[in-house]
Amino acid sequence: MICLCFVVQAQDDKDTLLLNPKIFVLDEMVVSASRWEQNLREVPNKISKIGSSLVQFQNPQTAADLLALSNNVFVQKSQLGGGSPMIRGFATNRVLLVVDGVRMNNAIFRSGNLQNVISLDVNSIENAEVIFGPGSVIYGSDAIGGVMDFHTLSPMLAPADKHASFSARAMARYSSANNEKTFHTDFNVGLKRWGFCTSVTYADYNDLHMGSNGPEEYTRPDYVVRENGVDVMKLNSDPDVQVPSGYKQFNGMQKVSFQPSASWELTYGFQYSKTSDYPRYDRLLLRNGPNLTSAEWYYGPQKWLMHSLSIDNSTQTAISDHSRLIVAYQDYEESRHNRNFQNARRTNRYERVKAMSVNLDLDNTLSTRLSLYYGVEAVMNEVGSTAFRNNVDNGEITEVSTRYPDGSVWRTYAAYGSLKYKINTKWLLNASGRLTYVYTHAKFDNTFFDFPFTEATVENTAWNGSLGMIFNPAETWKVYSNLSSGFRAPNVDDIGKVFDSQPGNVVVPNPDLEPEKAYGAEIGSVGKLGNNFTIDFSVYYTNIDNAIARGPSTFNGEDSIVYDGGLSRVLSQQNISQLYVYGFQASFDWFIVDELQFTSNINWQKGKEKDPETEQDFSPTHVAPMFGATHLIFKKNKMKVDLYANYNGEISYANLALTERADSRLYAKDEDGNPYAPSWWTLNLKGSYRVMKNITVDVGVENLLDKRYRPYSSGITAPGINFIGSLRLNI
Repeated sequence: MICLCFVVQAQDDKDTLLLNPKIFVLDEMVVSASRWEQNLREVPNKISKIGSSLVQFQNPQTAADLLALSNNVFVQKSQLGGGSPMIRGFATNRVLLVVDGVRMNNAIFRSGNLQNVISLDVNSIENAEVIFGPGSVIYGSDAIGGVMDFHTLSPMLAPADKHASFSARAMARYSSANNEKTFHTDFNVGLKRWGFCTSVTYADYNDLHMGSNGPEEYTRPDYVVRENGVDVMKLNSDPDVQVPSGYKQFNGMQKVSFQPSASWELTYGFQYSKTSDYPRYDRLLLRNGPNLTSAEWYYGPQKWLMHSLSIDNSTQTAISDHSRLIVAYQDYEESRHNRNFQNARRTNRYERVKAMSVNLDLDNTLSTRLSLYYGVEAVMNEVGSTAFRNNVDNGEITEVSTRYPDGSVWRTYAAYGSLKYKINTKWLLNASGRLTYVYTHAKFDNTFFDFPFTEATVENTAWNGSLGMIFNPAETWKVYSNLSSGFRAPNVDDIGKVFDSQPGNVVVPNPDLEPEKAYGAEIGSVGKLGNNFTIDFSVYYTNIDNAIARGPSTFNGEDSIVYDGGLSRVLSQQNISQLYVYGFQASFDWFIVDELQFTSNINWQKGKEKDPETEQDFSPTHVAPMFGATHLIFKKNKMKVDLYANYNGEISYANLALTERADSRLYAKDEDGNPYAPSWWTLNLKGSYRVMKNITVDVGVENLLDKRYRPYSSGITAPGINFIGSLRLNI
């Protein structure tokens, strides 16, 4: 489903007119699937592109919600301040986040659900691309399920006929389900050689209200409050309100562009994000008999800072027609804080990752048929990890074990290349290769654990390749196939972490891990039938050998140890599993008449993974149920209306991953009392109207039937009926 809405201004300077949408010819769609911009018809992968016009119309609250707009990415949430994308049965450290050409995945990305994507400001994103299937050939470790490539606002220079230009946008939005109040502004100053782009967003989210029609297991009957220095259980006056779940977030961005000549462009970018404390809602649902287990369980402020410098040169030389150097520095901070019910001691663990990266990408047109794309990459991460325990009654501070070995490092160096050969006007061949070296080192502190080792060093070298074939029978049709390999090298989280994966289990370090190896195949087609009908279909299969999974282990000969005051079974990350995932993605887009558009899509995936303990096959944790969406869209002049349904299939107890069965508190109960994920669907209505040339009003009602549902693997229930209104001003 690929469409375009043109905006033009009448010569007499009257209100802006919205022309009817037109279906893209494949040649017109430019994507950055392989770090280099290419026509979509020359890329042998399925790619979903999300533009700023869709983002403005749908009003997603976070970048995780933005990814869900693709209708091809499933998003899990453990808390309101979260969003862990699942792509083709893979998630967390098996999918890759990229922003403005810079890798976001770092040395402590874990196999459990992640919320790092919410650090990106959805209001400053110009467009986003989801590249499906193993992408390790170009992007390196972690890109097994796919790559999420975000492009933020770019500075614009003054037009040729002006010495200077200025433009600005402002937006205010309210959502009723969590009493959201979001304010955003961005502006651009353009000179002849200089461009300046600034973006600022502030968002305030209160506790989330779920729907009123659905499983009782999802409600919140009680919660813990601290009164007069004592933890007490309190009945929830409205069990549909998920107390506590609210948080706040600030995002800022500044970019400066300088073009000294027609062939050179330098762009400096600064991006910053900070949340308030936000509750780990799923952990707050745990019970110990009649009482809740935790009085407090929250993440401290999640902070992300990035400086980047991009240098583009389009001078033709013997080695390239175009080159780009990107140097970036990122600083991540996160923390975890938990205290048990009627226990005065709060455990606090802090993590900080400093990441440097350098990418040099070049492309060279060797002939009218043959093009070469190649580059080198270096990424360096340093992990800081500290911890302490404080008594909330008397302020006493005591030591406690850190989550990671403090001072750990993770480094990767790589060289990669891709050849594109046009066999003739209809056939095209893509071949790519990459050599990657990964170094991980950790030193262990024996203060709290008598480790049988004092340090661990893991060095890995990986070769990866891909081969793709494209057949273009017409300008509006593409058939493609692709074979590819990928890998994920063990990081600091894999080899050095000590944490409680679930109550009663503790994961201890394993310095003997090896990389996971992935092999994928995909066949697909996208194109037009007649003038008004577009289809997009792909079938895929991915297999992982040497897969890393948690399995029973021992620590100094013991299968259980005392951790955070409780006896816990010992587990460790091990290369003891093998898994595969297969499925299909399909969509179609039909313009019934010029003003009326009907679209629908579906994603279906299945998989198997071997249980390390029983050696039986079971469903992998991140294989989502069948999901999709259907839209009926009306556009005319200054108005747009979208009536649509989102839907998810069921995952029965028999098909529920073992890790999810262990988190049974998150699920509804079937007739036998076993946990399962029920199917669900919602009906939604959105509308947009351009009141004046520079003013747009967007309104919507999500979950019109006020259904109570919880997306698969999520710890927080989805919003109930949700009224949304936003006002946008463009200058």
